[in-house]
Formats: sequence, C-alpha cells, structure tokens
Amino acid sequence: MEKKQLTPRVKQGIAIWIVIAIGYIIVWLIPVFTKYLGQGEYTAGAVAILRDTTQFKWYVIPLFLVVLNLYVDAIRQKNWSGILAGLAFFLMDAFNEIWNGFFFTGTGGYSAVWMCNFPTAYESLIGWNIEIMLMFLILGLTSTKLLPEDKEAKIWKINNRHFFAFIMAWLCVIVEIILNLIDALIWNFWWWDASFPWLIFINGYLPFFMIAYLVYDLPKLKHQIMVVSIMAAFAILSFAIFAPLKWI
Repeated sequence: MEKKQLTPRVKQGIAIWIVIAIGYIIVWLIPVFTKYLGQGEYTAGAVAILRDTTQFKWYVIPLFLVVLNLYVDAIRQKNWSGILAGLAFFLMDAFNEIWNGFFFTGTGGYSAVWMCNFPTAYESLIGWNIEIMLMFLILGLTSTKLLPEDKEAKIWKINNRHFFAFIMAWLCVIVEIILNLIDALIWNFWWWDASFPWLIFINGYLPFFMIAYLVYDLPKLKHQIMVVSIMAAFAILSFAIFAPLKWI
C-alpha cells in the first residue's frame, strides 16, 4: 500500500507548530529559573478585581447579543466549519489565559505575562476580561472569511492559510502594542514587549489563527467537533479545578 505524502501545507503547518511549541516551552520555563520579588507594575490592581462580580456593567448584555446574533446567522447558513473554527480560536485564547494565570502563580504573584488594567465588567482571569472574551468570539468567527476555497493555494510560496495567519497575528500584535502604550494591557517583562514582539506574535496570536484554520480545514465535521470538544473540556476542567485553588 502506497504511503500518502504530506502536502506542503501540512509540512509548513508542522514546522510552524514546532516553533510555537518551542516558544511556549521557553516562556513556561522562565519562572523555574528566575526569582521575582514583590509585585510588578499594576499587579495589585489586576488581582483586586479578579472575578469580582461587583464590577458588572450593563453594556455586556448588548455585546453578548451581538455575538449571539453573529453565531445564529452562521447556524442559519449552516456554516459549521466557520462556527467550530471560531470556537477553536476562542478556546485557544482560553488556553493562553490559563497558562498566563499559572505563570503569575509561578512568579510568586509578581506578575502574569500580560494583565488587564482598565475598568472591566468582569475579569475572569488576570489577563482576560469579559470584553476580550466577547471580542475573540467575534474575531474567531470572522477569521476564516478571507480564506480562499483552495486550502492548498500559495501566496508568495507560503500556503494561504499560514499567510493569513501571519498577517492577522501581526495585526493583532500591533493592536496589543497600542493597548499597552495606553496602559490598557500591562507587560512587565522585556521579552514580552513592543521592543521585542516576537513571542507576542509566536505565542500570543499565531496559535489562535493556526488552530482555527486547522479545524476549519478538517475534512469531517465529527473531527472538527472532537478537536473543539477536547479544547473545551480542558478549559472547563482547568477553571473548575484551579480557579478555586487560586492557581489561575
């Protein structure tokens, strides 16, 4: 039986995920080899409002209805691949926010890699608020709309999925830098900063688009559902187990 050859898209994807994994390992090992004292800038403020329901604002309701409307429209269009890609995008963000919470704990409460600073209606994790969550649900659903139908097509010798993942991730990095400049997002480490944006790109946003496009291109709906279900189970269990322990 002849072995099926990997397509250039799959080969490129494997190489990109290896780079992403290396970036994660580097960041996760930092608290192991570095000792931090006290608290970083704005850390106390972020901790003070963590999961504080008294921060609720009414504008969350119409924002939620906007997100709901977009997903209902996608359901009516039977755009299951787009919906599941959007959910995978959102859940990849949840994964990032969970390890960001672990990083905060690993530094002895010095700082997370990123933290929210401005007032919010609800801060679920130290770097994740309800406004960001709703925004990523929209961005995730939107992320596949620019993709060509041919998943193997190339743009400048780069597979179009990876090309758009790079472009969209860098655009998100630029937005993050602007948010940091106005102190909406707090960064306390030189390796996660506007002057060194590579890890923000590699681990902060590239995985979101890569996983969304991977799920979108899976040939069978049951496989798409399986990937999203595993990601959702991880997020739910992490919240259920580690939030009460105050590890995240």
